Amino acid sequence: MRKLIVGKNDAGQRLDKFLTKAVKGLPMSLLYKDIRTKRIKVNGARAKENQILSVGDEITLFIRDEFFESPERDDGALSRIRPKLSIVYEDENIMLLNKRPGVLVHEDVAGGENTLILHVKAYLYGKGEYDPAAEQSFAPALCNRIDRNTGGIVIAAKNAEALRVMNEKIRENEISKFYLCAVKGKMPRRADELRGYLHKDSDANMVKIAERPFPGAKTIITRYRVLAEKSGSSLLEVELVTGRTHQIRAHMAFIGHPLLGDGKYGVNRNEKGRGYKHQALYAVRLRFDFKDDSGPLGYLAGKEFSIDRDEVWFLKDFT
Repeated sequence: MRKLIVGKNDAGQRLDKFLTKAVKGLPMSLLYKDIRTKRIKVNGARAKENQILSVGDEITLFIRDEFFESPERDDGALSRIRPKLSIVYEDENIMLLNKRPGVLVHEDVAGGENTLILHVKAYLYGKGEYDPAAEQSFAPALCNRIDRNTGGIVIAAKNAEALRVMNEKIRENEISKFYLCAVKGKMPRRADELRGYLHKDSDANMVKIAERPFPGAKTIITRYRVLAEKSGSSLLEVELVTGRTHQIRAHMAFIGHPLLGDGKYGVNRNEKGRGYKHQALYAVRLRFDFKDDSGPLGYLAGKEFSIDRDEVWFLKDFT
């Protein structure tokens, strides 16, 4: 028999979600069975799998010791890494980071330690703000993703409540995100709002876009305005009204203006010699447009953050 006490970073979760992280050796099928047969209780009473946990709740588990793993501990990686982060903004709840092109946000199948999230963990570990051994289910996490070869602002949550609120605001489109990109050709309008339908092919890691709805597709809205034109290319500021995978890259290619350097949705062999070895895309600005109660992140409502445009590697071609 083991007991787990719900801490601040564990609260607000469903019981089953918490247990999948806190008791990693327990198979999902057995987890639900043990809840149904009262081998797992909350505060001494029968529990439900979707029960929301509160700080101080006591979870009693009458299960075999073999299912318990030791708490996640620093295997040396967090101590070994010398964090390399470009911090745009930081407070007690979140960090805004300027991710450079070429940096992975999360570990891929090849592994390695040059990932943004691992550097975030190492940074907070070094500051004494994150101790993996003291956490049962939480680790600092990124709230939004940016492709490996795209640069720009990424949001990191330093505690569970900040992660919950930020993820909710992203789902509700209450965070406005603005990008700079360089595309082929002259745009048909100085500013426009593009609408379409996008379907993701996870196996191919690509998306398909159409003008009309089709099975499995989701609505996308992309706004742009032209900032400059030079040598047959256009510099755009793009606002993502919806934030789908590869939305800007695919949407621009769909209307006949693929991003310079983009070999996935365009042909980049002619741009490589000009230094465009990957897509010319950078997330330069975001604004917190919170519409209602934002809990512990309410102080961010209406605030806007941006990176220095000198960081955008392709701007030199439009000056």
